[in-house]
Amino acid sequence: MARKCEICGKGPVRGMHVSHAHNRNKRVLYPNLHTVRARVGGGNKRIKVCTRCLRSNKVEKAA
Repeated sequence: MARKCEICGKGPVRGMHVSHAHNRNKRVLYPNLHTVRARVGGGNKRIKVCTRCLRSNKVEKAA
């Protein structure tokens, strides 16, 4: 599960760079992921979590 939030499932999104002359190039927008030691199922585990989930307290960090 590379480059994907393990809580909400947010992943890469495809888009376009658009210049002032409207030249278009393909690009990929990646979510802002952090590896966090979190409490999962009674034990501690390292998971990749997006910053939106961290800020909204959807993850209980391990001490």
